[in-house]
Amino acid sequence: MSPGSVPPRRSGGLAARVNPYWLMIAPAVLVMGALYLLPVLNVLAISVTEPEPGLGNYAMLVDNAPMHRVILATLRVAAITTALALLLGYFVAYGLATASPRMRGLLMIGVVLPLWVSVLIRSFSWIAILRRQGVLNTWLVDGGLVERPLDLLYNELAVCIGMVHFMLPYAILPLYASMRGIDGRLIAAAYGLGASRLRAFLTVFLPLSAPGIVGAGVLVFIFSLGFFVTPAILGGGRIQMIAEYMSWLILDRLLWGPATMLATVLVLAILVLLAALSRVVDLRKLFGAA
Repeated sequence: MSPGSVPPRRSGGLAARVNPYWLMIAPAVLVMGALYLLPVLNVLAISVTEPEPGLGNYAMLVDNAPMHRVILATLRVAAITTALALLLGYFVAYGLATASPRMRGLLMIGVVLPLWVSVLIRSFSWIAILRRQGVLNTWLVDGGLVERPLDLLYNELAVCIGMVHFMLPYAILPLYASMRGIDGRLIAAAYGLGASRLRAFLTVFLPLSAPGIVGAGVLVFIFSLGFFVTPAILGGGRIQMIAEYMSWLILDRLLWGPATMLATVLVLAILVLLAALSRVVDLRKLFGAA
């Protein structure tokens, strides 16, 4: 180009500046907006219009004792489920991260396989195990460990057992994705500096896997907040969580306003937890996507 000549004008305008990837996902975004966002906005509208316009339904969060019990029970069960799933899942994820490739493949099949089984089938299977004439009580009585069968079903213990069983893969996979990214040379360097296996684990491996612990914990807690089938079956109506309580409000009492209010609060709580999670962990890397 000679000095003083006019540079050629770029063509394309706005279309040239649009990322083509956005054009590829635009149909999916529109479908999600129509099938998910609009119903959520409708739920929000019902929560402030039924039975009368205003924030009366949200005031029940302050002065409604039964609702307080349900919310506290939900938070308690979700917290216990999260803690147990993280504890058990960490050992399994550590085994996956340190196993040989062949053994890792077998272990991964064992982790993923339960995801193919319906939550309804899992819940009824736990009834067969935990009931007074079930497998576990039969072993305990026949082994002389207890004199009579224990009440292991239709209580908070049974609900926590069923939920931990269901949530274990969701704890193991993010933990394994985090552990897989840890440089093994750092552990070897700790050994070279005289650290024992336990000290190397506590001072090097465990802190480096902390983002995975946080990510897995938040995900398990979020999923646990909305459980319906497992508490309904294994709790036997004695342990009522938010999802089951909302179903009772709508189907038995026809109280759409309080039920949609709880649904809105639950969605907002999940969005807040996801926002907090994104500040700690790269969500793209949580399941090894990036």
